[in-house]
Amino acid sequence: MTGQLSGRRALVTGAASGIGAAVATRLAGLGADVVVCDVDADGAERTARQIGGEALPLDLSDTKSLGDKRFDADILVNNAGVQHVSPVEEFAPERFAFMLRLMLEAPFLLSRAVLPGMYERGWGRIVHVASVHGLRASAYKSAYVSAKHGLLGLSKVIALEGAAKGVTSNCVCPGYVRTPLVENQLAGQAKAHGLSVDDVVAEVLLAKIAVKRLIEPAEVAGAVAYLCSPETNSVTGTEMVLDGGWSAS
Repeated sequence: MTGQLSGRRALVTGAASGIGAAVATRLAGLGADVVVCDVDADGAERTARQIGGEALPLDLSDTKSLGDKRFDADILVNNAGVQHVSPVEEFAPERFAFMLRLMLEAPFLLSRAVLPGMYERGWGRIVHVASVHGLRASAYKSAYVSAKHGLLGLSKVIALEGAAKGVTSNCVCPGYVRTPLVENQLAGQAKAHGLSVDDVVAEVLLAKIAVKRLIEPAEVAGAVAYLCSPETNSVTGTEMVLDGGWSAS
């Protein structure tokens, strides 16, 4: 409903494009004042301009700079992420560490930065855009799977700590979404599996999915918006799964 988040301030990471941009747009449409956070300064500014929000260029992998920060936000959506496809024995340790900083340590630090204000006001929504890979594993994605599994655990801890203070914490776990993140990994998947790009989509990405299509960013944004709504005071410490039936098999 239009206006149901009026007066709320939302911080959305990785919001220059893809899922993050869709989430920022949906929350702004519901009346929230949205801070568009992304390492891509131009992209963040573009999204912010389109929705009447505020751009915050920030490299979330630089976790040392986040330790002492405090952010004033009623809603935090931890969405920023990257993918890298490689067998464990060939996976560069530096890349593994980078991905865990970006997708697990940064969400912890951002949650830590917004929680005092949420507790003071007695209301808050933290939504982590995880993945079906927080529930299931796929070969050649050791860092991504590790980070997303950890994110689900972090979310549950925040949910328990924030329950008596009006703060909820949940994860959205989509399958493959039509975003640059997915499109950019097709070549790596093709190489790892010895398949063509078209065969990767059919035989790898959608092989375990009952609904044979990629998910649209707007669908994920709708799930995030629901978890940020006033109707979800008792929805916390759980996952909303949008995987086309993947985890049902």
